[in-house]
Amino acid sequence: MSDQFELNAEVREDMGKGASRRLRRLADLVPAIIYGGDKDPQPLSLVRKDLEKALENEAFYSQILTIKIGGGKEKAILKDLQRHPAKHRVLHADFMRVNENVAIKVHVPIHFLNETTCVGVKMEGGVIQHQVTDIEIQALPADLPAYIEVDMKDVAVGQIVHLSEVPLPEGVTSVALALGEDHDLAIASVIAPRGGADEDEEAEAAAAGEDGDAADGDAGDAGDGDDKSGD
Repeated sequence: MSDQFELNAEVREDMGKGASRRLRRLADLVPAIIYGGDKDPQPLSLVRKDLEKALENEAFYSQILTIKIGGGKEKAILKDLQRHPAKHRVLHADFMRVNENVAIKVHVPIHFLNETTCVGVKMEGGVIQHQVTDIEIQALPADLPAYIEVDMKDVAVGQIVHLSEVPLPEGVTSVALALGEDHDLAIASVIAPRGGADEDEEAEAAAAGEDGDAADGDAGDAGDGDDKSGD
């Protein structure tokens, strides 16, 4: 794990929607819950500014977190986040306890490398399209990467980078690929620019067709002229 995150939490005794609203409005706290493992679910409250500061780091969404509750600590991952639809403020957070000896499934972000020097972009004028921005992986907590790298340097126009072509760290497997070859998803591709080679070829073919029609027309006109002179 490349990053370590710690959050201070308090046990939440007052339950219900009204209690949650009071936490957010009066105490500037965010209601949360931690569950899983061999313990009962535990309602919590977190300091809003601390949680939102941590959420600015993309690794927070996929790394193992330390939740400090009273005098104890819990290892967990963020499983769900609810935000206000208009204000984008965090309304509730769900955390799942983890066991260092049990593999877990998480979504990790993709970092695309060498996009500006990509062959299809720099040499062929193409445009990179991202089909996905994260990959679901399975690994032991200690092996979870903060992100997965996809190198676009040698990708040409018309090529597609598939999930099976993405190198994964040792101890990390793809959840999708474990389901079979039919789940070998497209990760990214380089497409021809508008007005690119394909459209140029179509324009040339159309022009050639027009030239041919014009030549036929000229020949027909000449034939008509010969007939008239014959009369």
